[in-house]
Amino acid sequence: MDPDRVQARERLLVDRARSGDQAAFAELVRSHQDDMYTLAYRLTADRELAADVAQEAMIRAWRGIGGFRGDASFSTWLYRITANTAWTLRARSRRRAWMPLELAERTPAPETPQSHPETAGDAGDLRRRLVDALSRLPAGSRQVVVLKDVEGMSHAEIASALGITTTAAKVRLHRARLRLRRLLEEDGT
Repeated sequence: MDPDRVQARERLLVDRARSGDQAAFAELVRSHQDDMYTLAYRLTADRELAADVAQEAMIRAWRGIGGFRGDASFSTWLYRITANTAWTLRARSRRRAWMPLELAERTPAPETPQSHPETAGDAGDLRRRLVDALSRLPAGSRQVVVLKDVEGMSHAEIASALGITTTAAKVRLHRARLRLRRLLEEDGT
C-alpha cells in the first residue's frame, strides 16, 4: 500500500480515536502491537514482562489519546509510552536481568563460500560479548542504543520518543557508545 495512503489512514484513525472511537483505536493498536511488544521485549528481556508492558502501554495510550497533539508520528508517541512503561514496570518488578537484543536475527553471520566455521564462531562470540556489554550499560544508555542501532530511529525520533531534545539524544547516544566501547575493550574484544 502507498505510504502516503497509510499515513493518511493512520491520521484519520487517530482523529477518530481522539474523539472516543474505540474501534479506531483498536485498529491502531493492531497495526502497532507487534512493534510495541518487540520494543518492550528488547528493553525488558522478559517475555511475560514485555507482554505486560505492551498491554499497559496500550491502556496508557488509550487514556492519553485525547492529549496526542500529533507533533510526532503516532508510532513515535507509542514508542515513548512503551519505553516509559517498560522502565516503570521493570522498576516495580525489581528485576535487573536484561537479555540479548536478538542481534543474531538482525545481523546474521554472512553465508558465503569463503565462510569458515571459525569465522562463524568468532561472529557468534562477538555477538555474545556485545550483548553482554549492552546488558551492563545503564538502562537509559541501553535504551538510546536500542532505539538507534536496533530500531533504526533517527535522532529526532529518539528525542521525541524519550521526551528530550535532539541534541540530548545525540549526546546520550555518543556517551553510550563510548561506554559500550570501553566495556568491550575491558573484555578484550
